[in-house]
Amino acid sequence: MGIAYEQDIVAWANEQARFIRAGRFDLVDAEHLAEEMEIMGKSEKRELANRMALLLAHLLKWKHQPNRRGSSWQKTIRIQRKEIAYELRDMPSLKTLLTDPEWAELVWEKAVAQAEDETGLDNFPDTCIWTTEQIFSQEFLPD
Repeated sequence: MGIAYEQDIVAWANEQARFIRAGRFDLVDAEHLAEEMEIMGKSEKRELANRMALLLAHLLKWKHQPNRRGSSWQKTIRIQRKEIAYELRDMPSLKTLLTDPEWAELVWEKAVAQAEDETGLDNFPDTCIWTTEQIFSQEFLPD
């Protein structure tokens, strides 16, 4: 076989792609390829969770610190909404996460922790107080 997975993952991945394109499936390292594909899917889920948590943390800060509202918070909210929309458009299967209660709870916990760290406040709600439509609406900012 060619390049070892453990030796150089980038060179290994390029080699695997060449094998597949050439129809040399007998040379493909199927076990490691499957593992990397699963890792890739998990990475995309983490990316979405991180963006959602950042968006929600900024919405929380906007709501609970009206005297500190500024253009940078508004910009972060706008950018995260757009980036999440791009991710969901490019990977529509991720939309199922938005209705997964366990995932939503984890994201909310991350958002609250971030908002607490950044504000010093500890009076945030235990569960999300906004609808999905509000969270993703470019016009919505909580009062």
